[in-house]
Amino acid sequence: MADAKVIPFDDDRSRSGGGARPARRRTGAGGSARGDGSAAPVSALPGAQVPEQPGLLSDVSPEAGAADGGSREPGPDAVEADRSPAGGWERRIAGGLAFLRRRVTGDYDVDEFGYDRELTDQVLMSALRPLADKYFRVEVKGIENIPSDGGALIVANHSGTLPLDGLMLQVAVHDNHPAERHLRLLAADLVFHLPVVNELARKAGHTLACAEDAQRLLETGEIVGVMPEGFKGIGKPFGERYKLQRFGRGGFVSTALRAGTPIVPCSIVGAEEIYPMIGNAKTLARLLGFPYFPITPTFPWLGPLGALPLPTKWTIQFGEPIPTDGYPPEAAEDPMLMFNLTDQVREQIQHTLYKLLVQRRSVFF
Repeated sequence: MADAKVIPFDDDRSRSGGGARPARRRTGAGGSARGDGSAAPVSALPGAQVPEQPGLLSDVSPEAGAADGGSREPGPDAVEADRSPAGGWERRIAGGLAFLRRRVTGDYDVDEFGYDRELTDQVLMSALRPLADKYFRVEVKGIENIPSDGGALIVANHSGTLPLDGLMLQVAVHDNHPAERHLRLLAADLVFHLPVVNELARKAGHTLACAEDAQRLLETGEIVGVMPEGFKGIGKPFGERYKLQRFGRGGFVSTALRAGTPIVPCSIVGAEEIYPMIGNAKTLARLLGFPYFPITPTFPWLGPLGALPLPTKWTIQFGEPIPTDGYPPEAAEDPMLMFNLTDQVREQIQHTLYKLLVQRRSVFF
């Protein structure tokens, strides 16, 4: 298999989003154009069908079209055939075969972090979308608070024993934002030490949770997601659900200040209950090299079946962005400012969590 091409990080192209070809000027049957530079009308062969084009057939009278034996526009039957399920499936099959050919030949692009936009759009997002739309029934609020262009740092709470909340957040941003923006998540070291998971995380646009990588992504106009609670949040017991843990030393604030990008607080309700963690087998966790080994009402008692998440109802709300571009460059080194901004983001997320919990009718509905 050929090696994949590596593109510069700030190249935002996709395989399907290339520039349009310059239009060719159509000429008449004699191969000449009109004196004013516009194309002459095309006369169709008997029985042939000429597609309608702006400026080409709009000035052809019905009588002329009938005389030439052509058709000015597709008939109802042709339009219906194009919209039929069979036509749709044919296009999907053709697109799938083209995708597989590019995979086999290595004719696809990845950036310097290993992000494969085409694979993410065509495969990974398609696999996660039913989980978000049908299983967890994710409801998204405040999507307008994410900018349509330029960088932004989304800061969210973390929970659920397994990091499904990050994946659902990625789907929510892409599928609900008018610009279909992609979220680049910052992940812990453990993610990139696990086989298979490591490769999939890179392909999906995730990168190591370090200030240097985050700043480079933000400065190139990417939407970056971070969950400062880390393992403390995702591995907390069920009795402490929706109580935010420490947000660290405010490194994410310093990164946003250096890049001059807004901070968007994000609150996620519903992830806490998918795996109610009632115990932690610490000895087994140390043997396996995990930060914790969860014990839930169904796992490990039911075996693989116990690993299925409960179908809770999720709500993801994006809060008002906190601007950082008005601070001087040295503000990123001010510990008091970082502490204040970190506390502001944390309090906004916690307040929104309580508000959403009060509004929630049920864990599952």
